[in-house]
Amino acid sequence: MAIWGRLMNMGPQEVFQLFKVSIRQPRFIIPTIKATRQSIEICDELYGDDHHENNRTNAFRHALWNYLICEKCYKVSGSVERSIEWSKKITDLHEELAPNDKPAKLMDLHNNRIGRKLFKKNYSEENLAIITLLKEEMKKAIKVSKTEEINAHQNQLVYIEDRK
Repeated sequence: MAIWGRLMNMGPQEVFQLFKVSIRQPRFIIPTIKATRQSIEICDELYGDDHHENNRTNAFRHALWNYLICEKCYKVSGSVERSIEWSKKITDLHEELAPNDKPAKLMDLHNNRIGRKLFKKNYSEENLAIITLLKEEMKKAIKVSKTEEINAHQNQLVYIEDRK
């Protein structure tokens, strides 16, 4: 998920959608980019390329990504709610624009929500603490085989595939 590579592959409609969302909260753009880079760096270090599959490590990455976006935007805004709203808006847009199939998209949206929920509950925690917490949550993640099963696990990370 190289940021610039993804941006360069966007069509005009996608760029316009991203611009429309970003222009409303320009002060959140840099924190969002930093959070995205940090989540990728952490997951690359912990899991190599494994987190790019639809497995537990991907669930971890999506939850961490949303947590970090919220955390960095909170430092700018001082508002938990605005940070969570922004994270939802920008990561929902990412999923809308991503070329994932429906099960992967629903899994990602679910795990994004878990990350925001953890932020709301633990926003004063340091990165190390949240990584430890997410590793524990990842161990309890539920494998789903049907999209209908995702909603049955509102408080747990979910994944589609086992690690290779």
